[in-house]
Amino acid sequence: MANSGIQLLGFALSLVGVIALIVGTILPQWKMSAYIGDNIITAVAMYQGLWMSCAFQSTGQLQCKIYDSILQLDGALQATRALMIVGIIVSIAGLGVATMGMKCTTCGGNNKVRKSRTAMTGGIILLVGALCALVSCSWFAHNLIRAFYNPYTPVNTKFEFGAAIFIAWGGSFLDLLGGAMLASSCPRSKKPVPKYPVMSGVSARSPSSSTKEYV
Repeated sequence: MANSGIQLLGFALSLVGVIALIVGTILPQWKMSAYIGDNIITAVAMYQGLWMSCAFQSTGQLQCKIYDSILQLDGALQATRALMIVGIIVSIAGLGVATMGMKCTTCGGNNKVRKSRTAMTGGIILLVGALCALVSCSWFAHNLIRAFYNPYTPVNTKFEFGAAIFIAWGGSFLDLLGGAMLASSCPRSKKPVPKYPVMSGVSARSPSSSTKEYV
């Protein structure tokens, strides 16, 4: 029963994590303009994401523009895109595999050991997807920090962390935790117990050996 509860909790955490990964990937607030130095402009806030860049004005108007060409983007952004997409696809596949192996579902047969191993396989797939997304977010953050502290970067082009990268980070950790809980739900193999217990110290005798003939 405890094993079934761990599977349900791990599946729920992974599901929330995948949803957070999808939302974080779509949102354009991966990095936002940093207001530092003497040139402080608060009338317009600039946001850049994986798919588009947006300008939010103080009047409440938001203007976004999708990136025209993939070839014009730098390699780091393209790699971040690819890793996030791979992480989401792999995590969704892991959820599907884990669903067939959970104890609360009827698909996958009635073999408990096989279902537990299937759930463990789904958890491992979820771990791989979560690691892809986590590496993607951490790499993007590393490049952002390096550009921020680079003295040759103009002040008006420096960016800081946006809300979307924190959402993607949170989704990665939830996906990682849920996958670990599903991967650890495989039961240990037990030795088969004989149907009829064998009594030690008692030897079986045939009926003919118990009778004696006297001459």
